[in-house]
Amino acid sequence: MAIFIIRHGETDGNASRMIQSPETPLNERGIAQAAALAERIADGGVARILASDYTRARMTADAVHRATGAPLEVDPRLRERDFGDWRGVSHDVIPHFLDDGVVPPNGETWEAFHVRAGAAWKHLAGLAREATGNVVAVTHGLVCYSFALHHLALPAGIEADLGFHNTSVTVAEPRAPWAVTTLNCTAHLDGAIEARIATAS
Repeated sequence: MAIFIIRHGETDGNASRMIQSPETPLNERGIAQAAALAERIADGGVARILASDYTRARMTADAVHRATGAPLEVDPRLRERDFGDWRGVSHDVIPHFLDDGVVPPNGETWEAFHVRAGAAWKHLAGLAREATGNVVAVTHGLVCYSFALHHLALPAGIEADLGFHNTSVTVAEPRAPWAVTTLNCTAHLDGAIEARIATAS
């Protein structure tokens, strides 16, 4: 069955362009985004949900769990890249923190990160091949990028990049190789978020 790869909802760290800690929660907009996402895939035949153990991913996955009733499993391999001592620092202070060869102090190299993400993907792919429904992975932008770069067949003319949006949906079908049928899609957010925030206020 298909794998739905989802980036977590917005946080204050996303909005202010800060390198985030594991405990960073969704902000008000992120909670509304997660609700819209959950509504989008509520009838999507979801059989299992896996999520990073970071708070922002868990909060997003919890919304999907409530909407689908599918069991939720936490997998630390789906964590964002570990930026070590740079957590809490503005992107503007370290503008090249994502460049090749740049290693955050007490953090994770690109190479180690891609190996970890690869292990997460192998696990996901195995579950999806055995599942009676679709598998959802709620993770982080760089994990989405690593999957796209190393494990997915993207549409012709499209290359993997770092720009995965909050609560974007990427769908991969179990062909040879895993073929992307939906990429970085946020159609569920169009016109919906401001209304949800206003209703909640």
